[in-house]
Amino acid sequence: MSKQELPVADATAEACCSPLTTEPLGAERATELARVFKAMGDPVRLRLLSMIASHQGGEACVCELTGVFDLSGPTISHHLKVLREAGLISGERRGTWVYYRVQPDRIHQVSALLDLDAVS
Repeated sequence: MSKQELPVADATAEACCSPLTTEPLGAERATELARVFKAMGDPVRLRLLSMIASHQGGEACVCELTGVFDLSGPTISHHLKVLREAGLISGERRGTWVYYRVQPDRIHQVSALLDLDAVS
């Protein structure tokens, strides 16, 4: 991401994600955000998100994620799909493996929405 893109992403986050304390959410926005929070509300998905975000280089191969859990490959794939559909991660196939990255703009939007400084 170039420096020129950052102000656009910040403006987008501010425009679409004003803190909950500044104005009530509409029904459509609440439904969208509930899906994001539901995706992050599962302990396995939250751990996967954290593992991907903290992985060296900012991306992790699915092969590096599956061995950590006492879950089947298809179950891990399902959790990754939920995170991907919520816009929290993206995946790129390289040969037989998929590499996942956290979507920083989406994380920033969620963070901006929960801005506790707006409460004071």
